[in-house]
Amino acid sequence: MSRRGGKTRAPATPRARRIIRLNYGFQLLFNLLWWMPVFYEYQKTAGLSDGQIFGIQSIYYVAFCLFEIPTGLIADRIGARNCLRAGAVVMTAANLAPVLSASYTGFLLHFLAIALGRSLTSGAASAYLYDGLRAEKCDAHYLNAEGTARALGLAAKVVCWPLVGPLMAVAHTAPYVLSAASAAGSLVCAVALPRAAGGREPGGRAAAGRGGGAFLRDAGAALRCVASSRWLGLVMVQGVAVFTLSRICQVNLFQPILLDHGIGEASSGGVLAAMTVAEAVASARPQWLSRRLTPVAWVSVLSLALAGTLAAMAVGGPWTVVALLCLFAAATGFVYPVQRKLVNDAMPADAPRATLLSIESIVDRAVCALAAIAVGAYVSAGHLDTLLLHSALATAVLLGAVQLLLHSGVVQPRHAAPSAQHTPRAPGAGPGSGADATGGGGDQDGGDAAGSSPEGVRRGPPRGP
Repeated sequence: MSRRGGKTRAPATPRARRIIRLNYGFQLLFNLLWWMPVFYEYQKTAGLSDGQIFGIQSIYYVAFCLFEIPTGLIADRIGARNCLRAGAVVMTAANLAPVLSASYTGFLLHFLAIALGRSLTSGAASAYLYDGLRAEKCDAHYLNAEGTARALGLAAKVVCWPLVGPLMAVAHTAPYVLSAASAAGSLVCAVALPRAAGGREPGGRAAAGRGGGAFLRDAGAALRCVASSRWLGLVMVQGVAVFTLSRICQVNLFQPILLDHGIGEASSGGVLAAMTVAEAVASARPQWLSRRLTPVAWVSVLSLALAGTLAAMAVGGPWTVVALLCLFAAATGFVYPVQRKLVNDAMPADAPRATLLSIESIVDRAVCALAAIAVGAYVSAGHLDTLLLHSALATAVLLGAVQLLLHSGVVQPRHAAPSAQHTPRAPGAGPGSGADATGGGGDQDGGDAAGSSPEGVRRGPPRGP
């Protein structure tokens, strides 16, 4: 038994440790997109205009929304593990598309296939890990496994991304070929993932009634969960600000911001590596957050920090912008584990988890699709600074509405679903309880900034396009 602050946590079983280790490998390799630091300039070199580049991004987010509808249902019926395997196959093929055709059509197919591959894994990965560890009665290890997987994946990017420029000098298509090789490696990890104890597929539903009617029943059950729980809906909406700001800044606007401040393609890999170091450290250490605020309050505070940092980039010089990008990445690293656990804990224990996580992704990507269109318009018109300021303002308005609903009593927080590792507490339990008043708790180690003890909170969704 491990001890931290007088609390104990049972060690993981051998099967749980295997699930955790293979999850580390899958998350690291699946999300190791070597082309991320240079894809904007790569497409510009291939002859695409700003309108075409950001138009593809908007189509990508819309496609992700459409793909999320069936893939979450599929994961709940055939099992999350099988969806992870399928996603790895699709991602491998997707990264080869620009190698075969460096044109508008090739890049469009590339991002459409990425949307499909990521939609197959977006909810399934968390559902597999969460349900697999719960089946082993190792729930208390979930956040640590989630956060460490994220930190390891980010650390791999720190090592790899600075090499992109030199590798492109040797072979221009190297970033995409290496990304395909990494995705193929994630397939090996997915194939090796075990079934949960008793042979039941983690993330999957019972075998009975797997016809089309069962898919509709799962969809109906997921929608009823959201409709019947204002708390779950509010937590998902709050996550929109986090997801949209992080994706738009770190994917869509990263290179335009650097180029606007005179930082060229040769330095973009190094800057992105520095950002990734900041995010990796924060992802692995959310216990540094004070216990004085509830998890839902921390998500709002950190989201405002993201918005403020983005707005400050409009007035900073080159070195200031690099520092602000690193601060932005650190805030993202802190907020993701807390937000992901809030969403998982807000779901009923018997809910179709992968489908609900897909619904969350649909909302996130729908907002990103609209944001990508706006980004293209602002950048094409040369109004990048105005875009940064408007993004910060929109985030502040959204989070202000969330806090108003919470403090008015219109939305009441719910507890984390009880399990073998949880002891349900009364509403309004204090920071030391297993499930605090925000629904962000539930770990036997006690509560802190993410609803658990300093050890329990150190757990942590993958970042990509």
